[in-house]
Amino acid sequence: MKLENKAAVVTGGSAGIGLGIATQLALQGARVFITGRRQSELDAAVNSIGPGATGIRGDISKLDELDRLYEVVGAHTPHLDIVVANAGGGEYATMGGISEESFDRTFDTNVKGTLFTVQKALPLLRDGSSIILISSTTTVRPLQGFSVYGASKSAIRSFARHWIVDLKDRKIRVNALSPGPTNTPGIRGIASSEAEWRQFQAYITAQIPMGRLGSPDEIGRAAVFLASDESSFVNGIELFVDGGMAQI
Repeated sequence: MKLENKAAVVTGGSAGIGLGIATQLALQGARVFITGRRQSELDAAVNSIGPGATGIRGDISKLDELDRLYEVVGAHTPHLDIVVANAGGGEYATMGGISEESFDRTFDTNVKGTLFTVQKALPLLRDGSSIILISSTTTVRPLQGFSVYGASKSAIRSFARHWIVDLKDRKIRVNALSPGPTNTPGIRGIASSEAEWRQFQAYITAQIPMGRLGSPDEIGRAAVFLASDESSFVNGIELFVDGGMAQI
């Protein structure tokens, strides 16, 4: 129980990587507050995680909904020890076909949402807490059609470096966790058919030295490490959990 008596917020915790992270934090004893935009998914996630979880519906790109998130959290616990800024997304668009609307959606959630998720948590965060920002292997390994997404995730990596300086007096650690291709509903949604999914999976796994996709629980266990005292001298890093994909 590495996280016993600790409280955590995981944005985008109702599905995929966020759910994997929230589940693993709860298994290690943390009280977990998760966000999501769809109530049905949120309810299912809370049921899956168990009695240590509380679901709060909201969109992190909207600052009033972030205020409501922390009002609810503050009503349940006097402090936070862990914030996982996971909520995010991206859209496929090659250069020449990128719309302003697509750009705004990506940066509003991935960059603006991450910034204010963390900043608005500061009054509840105890000194010595852990902040985990979910970045991506696209910070170092470009993917065709994902330049806007990659740029937004590079901003996340930059946040981690800058915030360890901003928060040094409070001994709050900030690290980026960058998953590789992970078997989630989101990545499966790229394909329009089972045959197309098999083709895409073969293409992606051929680029991963371990020869397979990751699982949300594997990302979650890496997040447990960054959230726990086992990483007490780890600060400002980008931890790749990618089967080696970004290392070659």
